[in-house]
Amino acid sequence: MTHEPVKLLTIGGSDSGGAAGIQADLKTWTVLGGYGMSVVTAVTAQNSQTVQDIAWMTPQFVQSQLEAVLSDYGATAVKTGFLGRAELVIAVSALLQKYKPAPIVIDPVLVNHRGQSMFPDVVRQVYLAYLLPLADLVTPNLVETAVLLQTSSIDSYTTLRRAATRLHEIGAKNVLIKSFRDGPNRVDVLFDGATFTDFRQPHIETANTHGSGDVLSAAICAFLAQGLTLTDALTQAQQFTHRAIEWAAHWQLGGGHGPLALFGD
Repeated sequence: MTHEPVKLLTIGGSDSGGAAGIQADLKTWTVLGGYGMSVVTAVTAQNSQTVQDIAWMTPQFVQSQLEAVLSDYGATAVKTGFLGRAELVIAVSALLQKYKPAPIVIDPVLVNHRGQSMFPDVVRQVYLAYLLPLADLVTPNLVETAVLLQTSSIDSYTTLRRAATRLHEIGAKNVLIKSFRDGPNRVDVLFDGATFTDFRQPHIETANTHGSGDVLSAAICAFLAQGLTLTDALTQAQQFTHRAIEWAAHWQLGGGHGPLALFGD
């Protein structure tokens, strides 16, 4: 008899193109041996080039989904992705505080793939007030970090470390700022409140990176649920994501930013 899988819950948007959002999370977890569950915040009409339309769930329906899952299955670990509206952030945080699943990985999806902010400033404010204090790990990229803190672009290790320290002070237990370019490498920088740790991988020149942030945070969530330490979970997740980008580097599935190749070894 096989062992029961870890139970993993993603709270985010549906990507009709299958590259990002809950689709990316569930694919990642299937490959890594987890049992994936989902709470949908929005359904998008999107492809590799653009988001054409969004249908939002109501806060009440998002909470109903959360109640249904957490009151019965529970969750070994949870990640949040595309929330998008202040009332949805507040609704999600209320249920996470009620059920207290751990660990909680907060992936603050605040900008599109062009680095443009997608939401009014109140969304940023409620992220800081309601979600960061619940985060065992928050995983913004450079642009999301700048949006969260209302700072100029993160263009040096000094500004990156200062930003990570500030996000920790606001409430996140651990902060991972993703994808700083350092010569031939991409560097993800972790701050745990005391120490900075760099996680490096060679940069891959490809447009097929749509959903890479979702895959990384989902993989971290899965490895934490399996009992790995944070450092080991980050190492394994970064290697998994790098391999998925590498395998899909020359795909041409659409006319824009393509997906990752989410397969096993």
